[in-house]
Amino acid sequence: MTLIIETLKGRPQERAPFWFLRQAGRYMDEYREVRAQAGGFLDLVFNPELATEVTLQPIRRFSPDAAILFSDILVTPLALGQDLWFEQGEGPRLTPLSEFDWRTKLDPTKAHDCLAPIYETVERLSTALPEPVSLIGFAGSPWTVATYMVAGRGTKDQGPARDMAYRDPEAFAEVIERLEIVTVDYLTRQVKAGAEAVMLFDSWAGVLPPDQFDLWVTQPTKRIVEKLRAAVDVPIIGFPRGGGLNLKSYLQTGVDAMHIDETVPAAWAAEHLQPHVCVQGNLDPRLPLIGGDAMTRAADDALRALKSGAHVVNLGHGITPDVPPAHIEALAAHLKSSRR
Repeated sequence: MTLIIETLKGRPQERAPFWFLRQAGRYMDEYREVRAQAGGFLDLVFNPELATEVTLQPIRRFSPDAAILFSDILVTPLALGQDLWFEQGEGPRLTPLSEFDWRTKLDPTKAHDCLAPIYETVERLSTALPEPVSLIGFAGSPWTVATYMVAGRGTKDQGPARDMAYRDPEAFAEVIERLEIVTVDYLTRQVKAGAEAVMLFDSWAGVLPPDQFDLWVTQPTKRIVEKLRAAVDVPIIGFPRGGGLNLKSYLQTGVDAMHIDETVPAAWAAEHLQPHVCVQGNLDPRLPLIGGDAMTRAADDALRALKSGAHVVNLGHGITPDVPPAHIEALAAHLKSSRR
């Protein structure tokens, strides 16, 4: 079992393993070359050869302890039957739920014909990655994916989905239920294709008050975790971004590890989360842009604060396109030399 899998299972190791959200991305020249070759973003996601290549690029360059599948959280609504496209410079677009008969069209039973190329990418990666590096599969969590499905795009506070959840909770629960079904099957198939851990991204969890957080974030995630555990045996990482004090209730989901963003103090996480789960994340994504002593000091501070339990070093969110790759190289080298 690799260093990171042992850690995600709650067993601290001599060195805290590391990887970075969006470690494959536009800040790397080699990524931009492959992206141009693919054409559009979705063309890259659904091309197993090219998706494998961009997933491997940061492994070759920085030697992190894990690779994460190159894909997108919105492939699940696409697989369910909702139109998805990406506008240059503006991000994802979907046909809003209000504009079509979603009860008839969104069909979980047909999802996996669409997702087959992604499973092939996982299979390719499972044989292409060097042995010490583990592969993490992922999916968007139902609440966050639903926010895009309702509005047809990202908004300032995902208000359209919040309004639907209040105005018609029964209909919104139907959307969540269909997403739960496809997410469990999607992640199960990733594991069977070779993923050694999986991660659930709830990027918009932070916009919900406690009662709605429990209803649309904690409870659906708990059901997904229970069903996944019945099907496969791999560590499950949850990322309720912006969850704040709701992170305590998120522990009820049963995830093995919780990814925390940069607003969560490492010392607070050590006291309230780490006794129950492996803690992953917390470094400010602005630090790799600045680099130097500020970056390495922050990493050392996190390592000290979380040294008593299982800890995977990561950023609070993804590497941004303006980050110099040399700064990631320096951070990776520093973390490889750090011991608990």
